[in-house]
This record gives sequence, C-alpha cells and structure tokens, in this order.
Amino acid sequence: MPRNLGLHESLELHELLTFKNTCLTKSTTMGTLAQDAVLQEILNQDAAQSREAVAALRSLLAQQGGNLL
Repeated sequence: MPRNLGLHESLELHELLTFKNTCLTKSTTMGTLAQDAVLQEILNQDAAQSREAVAALRSLLAQQGGNLL
C-alpha cells in the first residue's frame, strides 16, 4: 500500500475504524447478554474478527502519521 494516502482515503479509513469499533462494542456486549450458546459463540467470533480489523485499520492509519487517530 502506498505510504501517502489522500486525505479522503485517510478519512474513509477512519470511518471504517469507527464502524468496526462500534461492531466490536456491540458484539462484546451482546455476547455477555446472550443466553444461547451458539449465539454467544457467533458473537465471540465476530468480536475476535473485529479486534483484528481494528488493529489492521489502526496500523494503516499509523503509517499515515497517525494524525487522525
């Protein structure tokens, strides 16, 4: 990936990061409230995937100088 993204690209990455943080919060919260074991497992898997996505997006933004983090 190029080191210098345009401002609009950086803002789109930041928007995705915000969305994935919201997904992570919701999955984590609902996972503790769900009573069905299968649903809990699905929510736990989603939370794990969201953590990975958040880490990847933060890494990409950090490469841009971190001015939007």
